[in-house]
Amino acid sequence: MSQPLLEVEDLQVRLRTPRGTAAVVNGLSYSVGEGETVAVVGESGSGKSVSVLALLGLLPEGVATVTGRALLRGEDLLTMPPERLRRVRGRGVGMVFQDPMTSLNPVLTIGRQLVEGIRAHGEVSKADARRRAAELLGEVGLPDPQGALDRYPHELSGGMRQRVVIAIALGNSPSLLIADEATTALDVTVQAQIIDLVERLQADHGTGVVWITHDLGVVAGIADRVLVVYGGRCVEDGTVDDVLERPAHPYTRGLLGALPDLTQPAVDGAPPDLATVPGTPPAPTDLPPGCVFWPRCPVRADPRCETEQPPLAVVGQGRSGHVGPSGLPHRAATWCTETGSPEEGRS
Repeated sequence: MSQPLLEVEDLQVRLRTPRGTAAVVNGLSYSVGEGETVAVVGESGSGKSVSVLALLGLLPEGVATVTGRALLRGEDLLTMPPERLRRVRGRGVGMVFQDPMTSLNPVLTIGRQLVEGIRAHGEVSKADARRRAAELLGEVGLPDPQGALDRYPHELSGGMRQRVVIAIALGNSPSLLIADEATTALDVTVQAQIIDLVERLQADHGTGVVWITHDLGVVAGIADRVLVVYGGRCVEDGTVDDVLERPAHPYTRGLLGALPDLTQPAVDGAPPDLATVPGTPPAPTDLPPGCVFWPRCPVRADPRCETEQPPLAVVGQGRSGHVGPSGLPHRAATWCTETGSPEEGRS
């Protein structure tokens, strides 16, 4: 395999809080190849967003401690000088943040914010940058792109603001795109447009994508690999087919089991109750000593679960040679020897 576009190795993030040190990310490792989409999934509070903010140096100084390595084309983002990192953000790496209202400057027009981003990373005239800005707004499905350039964020709907944020991230054709819940605020039609746009960018430029989401439907349609995160740790990763069709970790099976089942008949005219993963995620200041999922696990198949953290290991019967685009097999942090189907999570 050629060198990955992005290689994250043993990423650890600790945050100082009034309640003590919060272990938000705990040894996360993954890679993203050119043109590959890696989806990072998990419940709120699992450390997904913090992990990518740490890569780009966007966590508060003096509060966060970040260790590990994050190699972008062989250059470590975590040890990069601030000036160099600022140049990489936007051109080398584009970021779509979850909340467009905190991403956009409320006192600047949409056009000015797009033009500034384009001109900050290249020798481009204002006129050419404005034309490019209008093209980007059209590509992300914003009606009247030319008119939108002179509008302010508060004059747009939430979905339109999200499309503007996506346009800014794509403005300089980055080699790596990080999308944090990028399509959450969009309807399914516009969501499909954005996914098509990202896929075209990948086809034209070999862009790698880290897609953070809780929407497993989006994962099934866009991802090459899936990284399931819980308590700041990767509990399972593999190709999208392996993870969604042959989930090995009880947490993955629980997430899939919680999906609405449209084949179930209505009861007294009402849809059937949704299955859930019992309990709540652990606080990062009070992680359990053993398997991080043990307190909520319906299996608890091994006595070591309560005291030891299981390492990621290749899983599946006779599938150890099956690898995805990054050259990694299907792995899970579990001592359970049987892989399961999504339906098992519904029991």
